[in-house]
Amino acid sequence: MSSDAKPPPKPLPFIANFAAGAIAGISEILVFYPLDVVKTRMQLDTGKTTQGLVGTFKSIVKEEGAGRLYRGLVPPLLLEAPKRAVKFAANDFWGKTYLQLSGKAKIDQQLSILTGCTAGATESFVVVPFELVKIRLQDKTSTYKGPMDVVKQVVAKDGLLGLYAGMEATFWRHVWWNGGYFGSIFQVRALLPKAETQQAQLTNNLISGTIGGFMGTVINTPFDVVKSRIQGTPKTPGVVPKYNWTYPALVTIFREEGPAALYKGFVPKVLRLAPGGGVLLLVVEFTLGVFRQALGPPYI
Repeated sequence: MSSDAKPPPKPLPFIANFAAGAIAGISEILVFYPLDVVKTRMQLDTGKTTQGLVGTFKSIVKEEGAGRLYRGLVPPLLLEAPKRAVKFAANDFWGKTYLQLSGKAKIDQQLSILTGCTAGATESFVVVPFELVKIRLQDKTSTYKGPMDVVKQVVAKDGLLGLYAGMEATFWRHVWWNGGYFGSIFQVRALLPKAETQQAQLTNNLISGTIGGFMGTVINTPFDVVKSRIQGTPKTPGVVPKYNWTYPALVTIFREEGPAALYKGFVPKVLRLAPGGGVLLLVVEFTLGVFRQALGPPYI
């Protein structure tokens, strides 16, 4: 190697990854939120038959008005900044950590999956209270006045820990989605032609992020169904909840409603998170590029 070879860019500081994730998360939620409402409604339906994506969408608009498609938006909107910021910042942090521990020169497929799963576990601790509020507001039978009313009622009834109902299910949901997402991104990037221009790089990010979002959704939807059931059912004193722990709940739903029930809400979920995953990665990488240009050498 010649002595004047350009060294690799210096890793961006934590705050840059945090800010990029926050900007990407808010962009994604504003575009795709109505699909999340439809997905939750389908998951909370315990019947063996379902209206499907279009039927559920039409039913909400007809019976409750189009505004209902954005009910519960405030909690996830407030959440998206820290949630997505933690996702990408944690993925960056754990990736560097595992590289040091393994002694490898660069991230490979196995480390990519491990890093994603660990980032998901980290992210899950941030999101639970916001997810709980969102699910309670999205439920068709919801009588809550707004986000703070949910918080007040849950705390009054179950204490502060009541806001962490569904923590275990949320943990598994995020572990498996992030493992599938970041693991798939690594594999797809390796298969795509090398990007020679910024436009090609953005295209590759959109493609790999979309496929990553699809794979993460395929893997984690059963866990998301369980999480919605746990968080959507307020606890009754003296009554053991039907859905309490993730893996037993998976068995219960499978036995009572059939295997297809574990994928209730899959269509709106994948329609949101596949392109949403692409948008996330696209905006994150674009924003990080802006930070590199603003900071200049040695980050370029």
